[in-house]
Amino acid sequence: MWNWITFTGLQPLWGLPVYVWLALTLHIIANKTGTRNAWLAWIPIANLYLMCKVAGMSGWWTILFVIPLVNIVLGIIVWMGIAGARNQPSWLGILMIIPIVNLIIPGILAFAE
Repeated sequence: MWNWITFTGLQPLWGLPVYVWLALTLHIIANKTGTRNAWLAWIPIANLYLMCKVAGMSGWWTILFVIPLVNIVLGIIVWMGIAGARNQPSWLGILMIIPIVNLIIPGILAFAE
């Protein structure tokens, strides 16, 4: 089924809304944490830099996202840091590896008080 969606050109029907949702929630999270340059949430690769900054990590960590398998572990660590920056339980970052749940967690972090 997924091959059919990809080859028929229907991927933007779900890919673009998912990207917009994740960029919007990251932008809101960056604003709520007082992180500078929240607009970077809308730019590919730059949004990884912004995620590191929101998590309180050096921007140089962004380079590690290009290494296979390391990027998965780093993604969990970064999202745990983002959850901590929003005063939410850090285990929410671990849930980011679960499909569908990884679309809900950014919303929780963005819109929680």
